[in-house]
Order: sequence, then structure tokens, then C-alpha cells
Amino acid sequence: MFGIGMPELLIILVIILIIFGANKLPEIGGGLGRAIKNFRKATNEPEEIDVTPNKKSEASEQGPEKKDSK
Repeated sequence: MFGIGMPELLIILVIILIIFGANKLPEIGGGLGRAIKNFRKATNEPEEIDVTPNKKSEASEQGPEKKDSK
């Protein structure tokens, strides 16, 4: 699709090595790995369930003495 072969990948790797240095590459790789792991975890988790009570259930729990007090 993009026509990227082994020579092009090696050139890109050398440029990255020159820009960031050999000491920073493990930190960058670890950060990318954690980001991908968190992204996959977030996409696989189900939606949270809303557990807030309804107004109807609150009124029925209060009883008749609370409804008639004016």
C-alpha cells in the first residue's frame, strides 16, 4: 500500500535513533506500549450503568406524610 520496505524502515529507525538517542528509546517504547494497552482496555470495557434513583421511587419511599405536608 505505502511501498515501505526494509531499507525505508531502517532509514526511519536511524533517524529516530539520532533524534531521541539510544537512552530514550526504551522509555518511548514503554510509553507507547502502556498507551496501546490502556486504549485496548478502554475499548473492551462495557458502558457504566446509571444507578441514580428515579423520582418516582423517591416519592414512594418517602411515604404519605411527606407528600401532604404543606
